Amino acid sequence: MRAGSLEINPALYEFIAVEALPGTGVQIDEFWSSLQSILVDLGPRNAALLARRDDLQSQIDDWHRAARAEGRDHDGDAYANFLRDIGYLRYMDGSVAATTANVDPEIAEVAGPQLVVPLDNARYALNAANARWGSLYDALYGTDVISESDGCSREGAYNPIRGDRIVAAGREFLDTHFTLDSASHLWATGYSVRDGALQVRSGDGTVSGLLRPEQFVGYTGAGDAPTSILLRKNGLHCELCIDADHPVGRRDHAGVFDIRLESAITTIMDFEDSVSAVDADDKVSVYRNWLGLMRGTLKTTFVRDGTAVNRSLNGDLSFTGPDGEPLRLPGRSLMLVRNVGPHLSTDMVTLDGEPVCETMVDAMVTALCAIGDLRGMGRVDGQPIRNSATGSVYIVKPKMHGPDEVALACELFSRVEDALGLVQRTLKMGIMDEERRTSLGLKECIWRARDRVVFINTGFLDRTGDEIHTDMEAGPVIPKAEMRAAAWLGAYENSNVDTGLACGLRGRAQIGKGMWTMPAEMAAMAKAKIQHPIAGASTAWVPSPTAATLHAMHYFLVDVADRQRDLTDRTPARLASLIEIPVLQPGRELGPGEIQRELDNNVQGILGYLVRWVGQGVGCSTVPDIGDTGLMEDLATLRISSQHIANWLHHGLVYSDQVRETMRRMANLVDQQNAGDAGYEPMAPEYGSSIPFQAALELVFSARDEPNGYTERVLRSHRRAVKSLSES
Repeated sequence: MRAGSLEINPALYEFIAVEALPGTGVQIDEFWSSLQSILVDLGPRNAALLARRDDLQSQIDDWHRAARAEGRDHDGDAYANFLRDIGYLRYMDGSVAATTANVDPEIAEVAGPQLVVPLDNARYALNAANARWGSLYDALYGTDVISESDGCSREGAYNPIRGDRIVAAGREFLDTHFTLDSASHLWATGYSVRDGALQVRSGDGTVSGLLRPEQFVGYTGAGDAPTSILLRKNGLHCELCIDADHPVGRRDHAGVFDIRLESAITTIMDFEDSVSAVDADDKVSVYRNWLGLMRGTLKTTFVRDGTAVNRSLNGDLSFTGPDGEPLRLPGRSLMLVRNVGPHLSTDMVTLDGEPVCETMVDAMVTALCAIGDLRGMGRVDGQPIRNSATGSVYIVKPKMHGPDEVALACELFSRVEDALGLVQRTLKMGIMDEERRTSLGLKECIWRARDRVVFINTGFLDRTGDEIHTDMEAGPVIPKAEMRAAAWLGAYENSNVDTGLACGLRGRAQIGKGMWTMPAEMAAMAKAKIQHPIAGASTAWVPSPTAATLHAMHYFLVDVADRQRDLTDRTPARLASLIEIPVLQPGRELGPGEIQRELDNNVQGILGYLVRWVGQGVGCSTVPDIGDTGLMEDLATLRISSQHIANWLHHGLVYSDQVRETMRRMANLVDQQNAGDAGYEPMAPEYGSSIPFQAALELVFSARDEPNGYTERVLRSHRRAVKSLSES
């Protein structure tokens, strides 16, 4: 389909015309002409910024090569001066104060877990959107957080011994966070509301109230026989669900059959790293799901245990407040959306026959689909719903390198707002701090987006992948496991929080931390992830709704707002730590066995993910690692693993034949790990005809030359080859 100088794939054109535009007031000719104007004006500037990346990388490569040729030890001060001289590192004088307005409290005020979910999977997207409230009993019963010793197995039918232990853990949670003035929730035989206050009857007939009465914020049912009690701490709600006839409630002295926690406060609906979208048909599916979420129309049906299950968005929740007035709370997570990075192009729209910048198309379509929410068009079961109560659209921008790219993204948002008739600054920006030039220039990045910024975060995998690629010529890097203990990573994590707080994000925007990647290892997560709120992060990524409920317990325990106040006087990380290069130090030599184990691990991870992404079009899934531990993987995994192998290849720690032999050996292991998948196509023994295997080879052997070490070019071309074969 043609519109001006644009050629638009028919699937995209029809989606815009028939599904996205109606009800928005935007005319189809205006939409495409505005997009063309944006692409004509901003496309060349984006290309120039990408060329600037390449130029900087070339200069850094030359600097490291010269240092090695001259036998110079790494000099942090000299390196910093060099980065300043070429404009890679810039200092910004003066203070920065974010001024973003009309930010929903889930982002500005309430600290809690954040889900990231592939938007090409409607079921996952709906599960995530509905994960605002989660069952604490289910989360504890179904995971390893509660030990299975002493007859507490979670296998098979309901185990009352385990159930009793779960109930006891729930009462302990209540005693910790909603303490009674003269009793324990363990002794409760009934909950009631009288004169706007919560009363808890104990077995001996005494009646207690909350030590902090203001924590009681609502109930359902009658005051003398409520069906639920609503409590609140640190901005998060906790609901006691009461029904003496429920199978669990019958075993409880107070009839409590569940404790529900406000869990995934926000969710990022992802177009990017967790999605395998390589053509217009794939991308339209992603856009359609976003539109359905914004209008409340997204539904899906799947089969579980032989029974069809229908899934749609949850409605809002209604309570009676302590004053007797109605209280309504959102039943869904506040949704952000992550567009693709500025380095990608797409041929679903071409300008004068050439592919265009995909993130610019994303911005237009994302905002268009969200107009339904802005205009209050969303409905669930006939009842109105809103994603943003403040009239904002939250777009997360990944893979930006430095302040100039952030500035261009702000201009793109402004142009989209004008094109669609939106109030300026309706589109809010999440800045992913996952590239080194953004980390070093984060203060200026925030300043450039000071009236739009609602989110910054850290990401270990992408940040490490960029670290390896940027300093590829400096020497062989340390093993991946050692990266987490490297000085630069700790400095980066702290600097992100410190910069965000110094720039006034507290009470205005999220400061986030990265993903817990082992969805089955919830006991370990419960122990480790409390460090994120302690670090001052107001949100952190979790891999599932269950994980969100468990991680929510950390935010009941840690008052992040208080923690952020405590951190405001911390001495910022030194620049020398931020630019420390994670290479093997002189005298440190790795043995052949250690090198091979690292190579095996990297190769197995690459192949295990590529057979899903390239072979099956699955962009995010739980992939077994070399020890059969399931890891939640996305493109960031490929970036760090391929860059790590490329670095060791370049510096002679491993060799081409060794990598190829390892590829073949690990392909056999991955085939075995996927033997139970009926739709899986083995890579061995016909390695030459296996498209995922060939993709892995190209990914590794081209990694050093890929701009910024990104993986999408290789993956998209091979995924298209698989689709072409299946369609022929």
